[in-house]
Amino acid sequence: MIAVAKIKSGGIAGSASAVAANVNDKRMPLPRELDGVVHILTCGSVDDGKSTLIGRLLWDASDLPDDTRATLQRSAGVDGQPDLSLLVDGLAAEREQGITIDIAWRYFDTARRRYVIIDSPGHEQYTRNMASGASHADVAVMLVDARDGVKRQTRRHAAILDLLGVRRVILAVNKMDLVNWSQDRFEAIEADFRGVTAQFRFETAVAVPVAAKLGDNVARRSKQMAWYSGPTLLDELDRAPGRGQSHSGPFRLPVQTVLRGGQDFRGLAGTITSGEVRVGDEIIDAASGRSARLRRIATFDGDLSHAVSGQAVVLQLDTALDIARGAVLASSSARPVLARQLDTRLVWLADSPLDTDRGLLLRTATDLAPVSAIFVRGRLNLETMSQSAGTICATNDIVLADIELGRATAIDRFADQRETGSFVLVDALTGATLAGGVVVAAEAHTAAIADDRFHLSNELLALGLCGDVAVGSPEFRRRAEEVAIILRAAGVEAEVECAR
Repeated sequence: MIAVAKIKSGGIAGSASAVAANVNDKRMPLPRELDGVVHILTCGSVDDGKSTLIGRLLWDASDLPDDTRATLQRSAGVDGQPDLSLLVDGLAAEREQGITIDIAWRYFDTARRRYVIIDSPGHEQYTRNMASGASHADVAVMLVDARDGVKRQTRRHAAILDLLGVRRVILAVNKMDLVNWSQDRFEAIEADFRGVTAQFRFETAVAVPVAAKLGDNVARRSKQMAWYSGPTLLDELDRAPGRGQSHSGPFRLPVQTVLRGGQDFRGLAGTITSGEVRVGDEIIDAASGRSARLRRIATFDGDLSHAVSGQAVVLQLDTALDIARGAVLASSSARPVLARQLDTRLVWLADSPLDTDRGLLLRTATDLAPVSAIFVRGRLNLETMSQSAGTICATNDIVLADIELGRATAIDRFADQRETGSFVLVDALTGATLAGGVVVAAEAHTAAIADDRFHLSNELLALGLCGDVAVGSPEFRRRAEEVAIILRAAGVEAEVECAR
C-alpha cells in the first residue's frame, strides 16, 4: 500500500529528519529484503508530464489498493487510459490548474527496496520548492517533452542539482509517442542533455526514452522502441545506491539543544551528519577548540556504545565544556573550519532581488550567524552554461558570492561535508528564506579584530542588554546578534564575541 504525505517546503539546509521519521514509521515497516532507501527528486518544466510519470511508476511498480485502481479506471478517457496524475496532484489548486505547486513526499516499495519520491514543481515561480526538495535527494529524474527537448528551466534544474550535491541524474525523455517513437529525436535530445551535464560534476547522467501515459520504458520495456536497448527508468533507479549504506567521513554532530537531568547529567543532543563515534573517543568543540572524551551515548531506546551518521543521539562528555545550540562537535583529528570569510554558490529564491544593505543571517544546520557583507561576483548564464560577471542577483539566479560573517562559525566545504557545508540566507527581520547555498571554500578565522569594528564583548553585553541571561546561552547569543544587526543597519560594523 502506498503512503502519501504532504509537507511544506523547508530550507535547503534543513534536516531530513521529517522524511526519516516517515520512512521509519512503525505503521510503515521496512521489509528486511529491501536494499536501502533511495530518495528520488522528480523535476521538469510545466506540462512535461511529471505527475503522469510518477503516477505510472506507482501504477506499474507498487501495490496500489484495488479501490484506488477502480476509481482511476473510471477516470479513463476515450483512449482507455486512466488519468494517473490524479495519484499525485493532491492540492485542489494543482488539480484545477493541472500543475504541481507544493513539494510532496510519496513512498512505494518494489521487490528490492523502498523509494521515497520527492515530487517538486516545474514552474519557474516555484523553483524555491524544487531546490528545497533537491537538498534531500539521492538521485534526480529530470523530465523533458520529446517535442520540445531541453529547455532553459531544464538547464536551471541541472545547475541547482549540481549546486546541492545530487550526483546521479536521469533524463526521462517523455511523450515519445507524440514524436512517432523517433530514434533520431531521442538521440538529438540526449546529445543536448550530455552537453549540459558535462558542465557539472554529476557522477552518472543517462537518458531514457519513455511514454509515461502508456507506460513504455517506465517499469516495462517498450515494444514501440525496439531500437533502444538500454534499461527502463525503474531499472536505472534500482541501480542507484541506497541511503545509509556508508558512514564514511569525519565525525560531525551539530548540537541542537543541551539536556539536563538530575545533578550530574548534561547531554548534547543532535543528529550525526557524518561519520561515526564510539564511547571513549576524543571529540572537539569546533568553535572553542576544547576537547573531551565521550562518556555516554544515550538514545530513546537505551544507551549505545557506537553511533553512526543519521542517528539522533544525546552525547555526554567527561568534561563539562561550555557548549550550546549551534556548536559543532567533531573528530579531533578532522575538524571543520572556524571561518568568517566564505566563498559560496547561491540560488536566489526570494521574489525581490538581493539588497546588500538588507540585514541577513546565515543559517547552517543548527547555527545562525549575522552576515556583515555579501558581494556577488558572477552569475550562471543558463543559455551558454558559463559564468558571466555581474553583481545583480534576482529571482532564480545562480551566482557566485563572497560572504563575510559577523562572527566566526564552524563550517565545512560542501564538497567534503554535505550537511555542514550547506546553508540558507534568511531575512534578519522577517525570518523569510531568501537563498540557499553551499560553501566552496572557507578562510580560517584569526582572532585579530579589525580596528574599525565595534567589539560587542561578552563582558559588555552582560553589563547591559544580556544581564539577565547566562553568557553563551542561546538567548544571550540571539540578543547579541540582534544588536549587531541594528548597528550594521546604522552603518557601524560590529564584531560579536558571543563565546559559547
